[in-house]
Amino acid sequence: MKLYEFKQTLSGNEPPRDLAVYLQALWFDAKGDWDKAHDIVQDIHDENASWIHAYLHRKEGDVFNSEYWYNRAGKKRCNEPLQNEWEAIAEAML
Repeated sequence: MKLYEFKQTLSGNEPPRDLAVYLQALWFDAKGDWDKAHDIVQDIHDENASWIHAYLHRKEGDVFNSEYWYNRAGKKRCNEPLQNEWEAIAEAML
């Protein structure tokens, strides 16, 4: 799946069934359900989930918490617009 195809799934009411858990979190975030996205990644303890977790807390405005998760992901805090980071994460997960 390419990024543009992933974005097209956002017109639906549910994410595609075969979508990886990381992409499910990004899907719910893009649909405006921050809580669902956060619920998905908060109990996954790997770098991919930590990167999404960092992004979500950055979006929330919790800089301290986002820094913790960026460190867990092995990433520096992103200073790009949130949409750019969302797309970068989605591309990496695809």
